[in-house]
Amino acid sequence: MSKVDVIINHAEQHCKTRGARLTAKRKQVLSGLIQSDKALSAYELIDYCNETFGQAIPAMSAYRILDFLENEHLVHKLNLAKKYVACSHITCDHSHGIPQFLICGDCNKVKEISINQSTITELQKNVEHAGFQLFSPQLEMNCICNDCAAKAV
Repeated sequence: MSKVDVIINHAEQHCKTRGARLTAKRKQVLSGLIQSDKALSAYELIDYCNETFGQAIPAMSAYRILDFLENEHLVHKLNLAKKYVACSHITCDHSHGIPQFLICGDCNKVKEISINQSTITELQKNVEHAGFQLFSPQLEMNCICNDCAAKAV
């Protein structure tokens, strides 16, 4: 069984325990994100499904699928890039910290990391002190990966 199959099977069980179904098209979209080493837009995922599975997915369906996967905590939406990545913790059975994303501005490679809860708590205090309320503690950092940095030299 491939790594992708293992992750998809785990995601399917996750959905079942929550009373949801991971349909064939949802599996196809999720597998595209799992196999990609970078963030993908809904349209890039539509192209992937068409090329890989011979399945044409309308744009509205792709966005509904991505919303479902995001609500099931299987993918993350990157607001800065307006793209999606598979959660790197799909196969884990324990809780994780708030996801933080390092996004390469050149190649769109994304790395999910965790930040200490104390850092998030301090950030929230600073936000509240400034007269704002924090909607999402997710941080997206515009970076350059080491591969792209090496090419730039």
